[in-house]
Amino acid sequence: MTLDEIKTKLRESGIVGAGGAGFPSYAKLSEGADTLILNCAECEPLLTLHRRLLAEKGVEILTAFSEIGKALGVKRCVIGIKRAYKSTLDAITPLVSQFENVEIKTLREVYPAGDEIVLIYQVTGRVVAPGALPISVGAIVYNVETIYNAYLALHENLPVTEKLVTVVCEVASPQTVRVPLGTTVGEVVAYCGGAKIAEPVFVAGGAMMGKIVSSQDVITKTTNAILVLPEEHPVVQSKRRKPVIDAHRAASACCQCRMCTELCPRHLLGHPIDPARFMRAVSNRNITDTDAYLNAMYCSGCGVCESYSCMQGLSPRVLLAVAKQELRKGGIKPEKRELAPVHIARDLRRVPVERLTARLGLEKYSVSAPLGGAVKPRRVRVPLSMHIGAPSVLIAKAGESVVKGQKIAEAGNGLSVALHAPISGVVKLAGNEIVIEAEK
Repeated sequence: MTLDEIKTKLRESGIVGAGGAGFPSYAKLSEGADTLILNCAECEPLLTLHRRLLAEKGVEILTAFSEIGKALGVKRCVIGIKRAYKSTLDAITPLVSQFENVEIKTLREVYPAGDEIVLIYQVTGRVVAPGALPISVGAIVYNVETIYNAYLALHENLPVTEKLVTVVCEVASPQTVRVPLGTTVGEVVAYCGGAKIAEPVFVAGGAMMGKIVSSQDVITKTTNAILVLPEEHPVVQSKRRKPVIDAHRAASACCQCRMCTELCPRHLLGHPIDPARFMRAVSNRNITDTDAYLNAMYCSGCGVCESYSCMQGLSPRVLLAVAKQELRKGGIKPEKRELAPVHIARDLRRVPVERLTARLGLEKYSVSAPLGGAVKPRRVRVPLSMHIGAPSVLIAKAGESVVKGQKIAEAGNGLSVALHAPISGVVKLAGNEIVIEAEK
């Protein structure tokens, strides 16, 4: 299959990054690449989705990975996987020899190893410049589930209609389940035996970079996990912080120890992000230090600064996110900048996942979440926009019967992908989201 044929298939099958921001996968494919990387670094604590999927579906995933690499004409197809994932390594190591262009690169058990920029450096030794894309250093990165979805599209003609979701913490049966897109968070938790506490709080996406959602929010193409936590848990309290209060706390408590900057993963790679300088500007209400604010655009939002580094319990990540949002509202985009050298002490300043898990108060939840069954909702609400770029364009009509996998929205103009029915049933509503009810 040619590169153009693969790109068309991925676009029409609705494949986007299965995690993160949901960048349409076809748009990453460029003939300028020389290295294709499979991300199995499982960035967030407690998440096991990718390593379990790779262990179970290794042949399928490596087949698609190798085929895409050959179509691109890259020199290397590298699986980036933490050496701590021994059972997954045991499962795939014998398989790799069957693919002449595939190799394994083992990684340390540190956070955030799955950050695209960090992973590229670990695999290639190259640093993506601030404001540049990975292709600028000849690299393309996909996570495990994305490549599995590519295999299903290329070999079984199956579009994306469901998502693998890890459900952990205060839930009766922690597991990783298959969920039709548009299923509510509440239904997914109920399938896993329900919450073990009276008033659970749901965090979608992970303890570090995830967000609090309601039981009526729905699973999208980028939902990797649901953490079921008590109201008083530190992770919940951290995510409910108010930026105005955080700014006042910074003014009264920030001692400028610079630990937030000294442990910042992007700063250590030579990017201009400097949380300590930013916090000093915020604390002093100094608007003349414009670079302190503009450089917020280079923050990855990993949360190391507030959840691990700061001894005062302050929130650089929250305030940096507000700054980035306001800059974007003003039409300001991150400019391409020159890199500083990689910090000489970088290897000594990476964050061990075990210690981070303990700092977050999640140690007791670090349990197995094996691949389980599939949730079967009676009703789904499918957003037309689950990816970066233009929303999909609705073609299904209210009252129309659809079958699972049927196209219900075309790819929009520009950067976009098609959308398919997650379940068979009748279209009830059609607008910014499509409601489908299963026929009795």
